[in-house]
Amino acid sequence: MQTTLAPQYAGTPEGQEAEAIVRKCVHCGFCTATCPTYQLLGDELDGPRGRIYLIKQVLEGHAPTRSTQLHLDRCLTCRNCESTCPSGVQYGHLLDIGRKLVDEQVPRPMGERAVRWALKEGLTSSLFAPAMKLGQAVRGLLPPALQDKVPPAAPPQQRTRPWPKRRHARRVLLLAGCVQPTLAPGISAATARVLDAAGIECVIAPEAGCCGAIRFHLNDQDGGLAQMRANIDAWWPYIEPGTGAGGVEALVIDASGCGATVKEYGHLLRRDARYAERAARVSQLARDVSELLPDLVPRLQGRVRAPAAPLAWHPPCTLQHGQKLRGGVEQGLAALGFELRLARVEAHLCCGSAGTYSVLQPQLSQQLRERKLGALGEVFADQPPAAIVSANVGCIQHLQGGTATPVRHWIEVLDEALDEALDQGPVTTA
Repeated sequence: MQTTLAPQYAGTPEGQEAEAIVRKCVHCGFCTATCPTYQLLGDELDGPRGRIYLIKQVLEGHAPTRSTQLHLDRCLTCRNCESTCPSGVQYGHLLDIGRKLVDEQVPRPMGERAVRWALKEGLTSSLFAPAMKLGQAVRGLLPPALQDKVPPAAPPQQRTRPWPKRRHARRVLLLAGCVQPTLAPGISAATARVLDAAGIECVIAPEAGCCGAIRFHLNDQDGGLAQMRANIDAWWPYIEPGTGAGGVEALVIDASGCGATVKEYGHLLRRDARYAERAARVSQLARDVSELLPDLVPRLQGRVRAPAAPLAWHPPCTLQHGQKLRGGVEQGLAALGFELRLARVEAHLCCGSAGTYSVLQPQLSQQLRERKLGALGEVFADQPPAAIVSANVGCIQHLQGGTATPVRHWIEVLDEALDEALDQGPVTTA
């Protein structure tokens, strides 16, 4: 797609990157066929091709409008279009640039600014956990829209499941994240126990926090980059051999949304002279926990009592499109005796969670959730699945708000199937 940058963008790093991405687009329209918002709204400007045109116009000097901003806001950043695009258009990177340029020129209404500020400050704050506990205590008194965002408190047996204490020669870093320890506290402990059963120790860097995705995608890009730098500083003593506890073999992430972002650290910080090299190293070490399954399965076979009932499997967009990881969970769990069923149609489509999207675009988000739950239900005939499993805390909480069927992380289900055999596993001391 031919593009002529306006003077204010010509020669700038953002302008050059955006121009290179836009020029790859051949206007084929394959992306619109897999875009969730285009399928719902039927508007060219609410599909990737239309949004690329809007960003192109801004790059060429046309003044963006409030309408431009709204069409970009409606994008889920699911990156399904990237999986479909035959030309390799890096739409996600282009959207980040486009949103930044538009927001610099189009003031948002005060109400929108307040909500976006509350999300970026509140979700990443140390006050989020006590605020959520208060919300859970009075959940029955909240309006339905708020109840949807406040999950019931986890049962005591789930909250107290222990973190493994054994030491192993093999060690990995584990990202705890910001909202997951509060919304789904059992996930990281389940990851640590499953890896412990396979002779791998998980360690957490106490100073590491939010991966930076929340701020970055709410267009506080400087704030998001600052969180990324802080994480790199927190992780580096564990990564670099000879410095502190250095020498971990991977940075394991059990929230696919965080994983997709951490794997972008090298790209996002490539122009930062102080952090570029370390950011690239962090991205190189980052692994979704599902990427460990080929190593875990041989170590866990014969020690898993998989449930007889089949499970519905929802692969998050950040796993299948953001990280390009497809089939790994299904294959790994099948080898351990689980039956996972993927939706026959629209398995590639977003569930509508998309980070803070479910708060900022509730109507579209709920439509996508209903569509996703309907597609998952169709593969189970007359009875619902025993559970729906996914790989991202946002998807799990969002889907759970629309169904009585339990929605869980697949690593929790595997952990429970291993529980009775854990003490019989190998112990490898450092």
